Amino acid sequence: MPVMEWNESLVLDRGVMDETHEEFIELLNRLADAPDEKILVALDEFIAHTEEHFAQEQRWMEQMTYPPLTCHVREHDGVLETAHEVRRRVAAGETRFGQVLARAVAEWFSNHAASMDNVLALYMKEKGFEPDRDSLPATANPS
Repeated sequence: MPVMEWNESLVLDRGVMDETHEEFIELLNRLADAPDEKILVALDEFIAHTEEHFAQEQRWMEQMTYPPLTCHVREHDGVLETAHEVRRRVAAGETRFGQVLARAVAEWFSNHAASMDNVLALYMKEKGFEPDRDSLPATANPS
């Protein structure tokens, strides 16, 4: 059973950001549903995606000189720190922590997307910043 479902309330109308969030939720649900013998693989996939997801958002925020960048990144860092600690525990045989992490991150992400990511998306729109997975803003691209 999914710990979180993609729905219209999560749509920020920012293309790549929405696609990345949808992938994040899919991997979070895979982690929540993984049997013990596959939990480490699911956790590694979730962590790898989450590291890139958060780094992607940080690149965008840096490119736009986003004022609350530090606060936003601090939240991301806390989630990754917890995920890496859970990975150590799961690798040591404490597999139940994979599902615990999935439930906790689902709860966190609902709030984070509605607040921090929503404000970021509004700022991007205000600035005319249309990112793709690794682009610079149009004003920064040499022509």
